[in-house]
Amino acid sequence: MRGLRDFTAPKGSTIFQPGQPCPGFVILSEGTIRVTLAGASGREVVLYRVRPGEVCLQTLSCLIKDQAYGADGVAETDLSGYIVPANEFRSKLAEDAEFRDMLMLSVSSRFSEYQQLIEDIALTNFDARLAKVLIRLASPDGKVPATHSELASETASGRAYVSRRLAELARQGLVEQHKDGVVILDEKALEHVAAGER
Repeated sequence: MRGLRDFTAPKGSTIFQPGQPCPGFVILSEGTIRVTLAGASGREVVLYRVRPGEVCLQTLSCLIKDQAYGADGVAETDLSGYIVPANEFRSKLAEDAEFRDMLMLSVSSRFSEYQQLIEDIALTNFDARLAKVLIRLASPDGKVPATHSELASETASGRAYVSRRLAELARQGLVEQHKDGVVILDEKALEHVAAGER
C-alpha cells in the first residue's frame, strides 16, 4: 500500500500513553500490542490486544478526532510493520480503497470484541471470566505466565480477589500456582467453569 513507512519496536516498549499525540496509524506485520486503561485508583484493565490485521481503536479515535491518547499501549512482543503518518491518514483513508476496506473490517471485528468484554464484565460470573482468561493466555503445555496483578488487569478486578479465586480453583484441582504463574491441571473442567457450567 502507498504512503507507508517502516515501523519496529522491541518487546516491552511503550507505543503510546495518555496525553501523547498520535504519530500515525500502525499496521502490524508481526507482534502484539496490549492496550490498557488505568483508573485514578491505580487499577488497570486490559481493553484489547492489537495483532497483525487488527486495528487499534485508540489510535483510530485519536486520528479522526485529532486528540491525544487516553490509554496505554505496550509491546508484548517485538513489533514490526508499517505506519501511516498522521498527516497522511485522512487522505489515505479517502483515496485508498484497500486500506479503507481493511480498516472497516477490522473495526467491525473490534466492536464485537468490545461487546464480548462488556458481556463478560457485566453478565458473567467472575470464576467464568477468570477461567476464560487462563485458557486464552495458556501456552500449549498449560502454563500461564501471568502474575495475580496481571490477571486482575485481564479480568477487570482486584488482585486480592483474583488470588482468592485462584486458591479455590487450585483447591478443586483445576490449576496449580507457581511463583512464575499458573499451570492448568484440568483444562476440560476449567472449560466447564468458563462456560458457567460449574
